[in-house]
Amino acid sequence: MQNEIFFRKIRDKIKKELNPEHISIIDNSDLHFKHKFFDPKKFHLKLEIKSKKLKSMKKIDAHKAIFSILKDELNTSIHALEIEIK
Repeated sequence: MQNEIFFRKIRDKIKKELNPEHISIIDNSDLHFKHKFFDPKKFHLKLEIKSKKLKSMKKIDAHKAIFSILKDELNTSIHALEIEIK
């Protein structure tokens, strides 16, 4: 339940700033539990975002925009973030 609230917060922040057509958040944290610096309190996430706005940008700029939107979460709750723009 706690994770769903966190994922909803991420989804809402991205929607507010970028108004994408679709967002999927996939929690891949369980795939990384054997890594040396694994922290069970931080997420390994994959974002799949369908967005005409992001698709029209250079990939680096689109990723920077998302990192900027999620900067607080990246500092506190997200260890790794994979981004796929469709």
